[in-house]
Amino acid sequence: MAASRGAEGQPARGDTECILEPLSLPESPGGGAAVESSPYVPCIFCKECYLLAEQNQLLKHMIIEHKLVIADVKLVADFRRYILYWKKRFAEQPITDFCSVIRTNSEAPLEEQDNYFLLCDVLPEDRLLREQLQQKRLREILEQQQRERYDISFHSMCMFCDQEFTGNRSVLLNHMAREHAFNIGLPDNIVNCYEFLAVLQEKLNNLQCLYCEKVFRDKNTLKDHMRKKQHRRINAKNKEYDKFYIINYLEFGKSWEEVQSEDDRELLDNLEEDWSDWEEHPVCAVCLFCEQQADTTEKLYLHMQKSHGFDFPKIKSEHGLNFYQQVKLVNFIRREIHHCRCYNCQEKFLSKGGLISHMEETKHITFLPVSSTWDQPQYYFPTYENDTLLCTLSDSEDLITENQSEDIPVVSEDISNLKALKQSSVLNQLLYEENKSQEKF
Repeated sequence: MAASRGAEGQPARGDTECILEPLSLPESPGGGAAVESSPYVPCIFCKECYLLAEQNQLLKHMIIEHKLVIADVKLVADFRRYILYWKKRFAEQPITDFCSVIRTNSEAPLEEQDNYFLLCDVLPEDRLLREQLQQKRLREILEQQQRERYDISFHSMCMFCDQEFTGNRSVLLNHMAREHAFNIGLPDNIVNCYEFLAVLQEKLNNLQCLYCEKVFRDKNTLKDHMRKKQHRRINAKNKEYDKFYIINYLEFGKSWEEVQSEDDRELLDNLEEDWSDWEEHPVCAVCLFCEQQADTTEKLYLHMQKSHGFDFPKIKSEHGLNFYQQVKLVNFIRREIHHCRCYNCQEKFLSKGGLISHMEETKHITFLPVSSTWDQPQYYFPTYENDTLLCTLSDSEDLITENQSEDIPVVSEDISNLKALKQSSVLNQLLYEENKSQEKF
């Protein structure tokens, strides 16, 4: 280059022409080891070269011009190294040694038939190459991620409040998650953070929503949209972000969604396989009259009978209490005891102990008041929200013997006077108004 300038009449050689930087001759992008560091990717068969970003154009060229089809290109971790490897191997051996031959238009005349060559990981050599490239890429990514984890020279601005952050990348990511509800993941799960933030910032500069990716007319409209629609997050379906997450490099040929779904299935399978270590927690129901607890209802009933003279199973059987009536009775007794009031004589006491002594001495604890006192809808609601005894009650139909008739009419709860209910029903008023309107016509 310097010689050509001299020939064209440039200034004579002297101290001003000292070469301060190493020079290199221009090379074809398809030549040797220089290709690995160049942005170009050569064709496997000819001297055509394409930019790495124009990968699809190269694939199209090889299909049209050379009849070569590469399967599952998206699973190739390093496309340039992959192409360079097979360029060398195809120069050493015939293509048919590596590729399956696919004949098109097989029923047409011979001159109209075409043979295409399929290069895929069914070939052990190809699969091994893909796995090695994947492992190499994973090592490089983990090394990069490790450098970023301990890098204290990080410097960037928040995308939402323009606050500057220096030190470690986690400071900025945690700030955006905490202050702006914008969470792109844990810092340790992210790689190439600078590039990731630059991609997101460019979208915001272009007035584009990061989640739905719609474009808005101004910055304020975009901010309102992302806040109201809760779109302060990235679109997980956008493959553009995959390269910034470690999980996408962990397993050969699998995206983060596939890895995550496999983990979920494995968890479900494990849950279904073995329940031998399951330990059921005791019931721990509480007595109606004191603080005594028992891990079974039988023990609790026995305690109430011996300590207080209250035989719940006997009362249930004698009165034929169904499940709902038992619930109301328990809640009624709980409420009266809580208010330190005897549920038979309605006398109030200053303490719970005084109440229980009175009820045991007068035998008021052993029998129930009239059913209209406690068989009320208000006692459907538990006095104590964690009353485990309510969960252990059984329906009175379990007590029905074979000699009892099964043709028992079903009557709605809390209907003491069915005739009065019919007379006061709102349906009567509606029918009366309907008949009256018809008479007018």
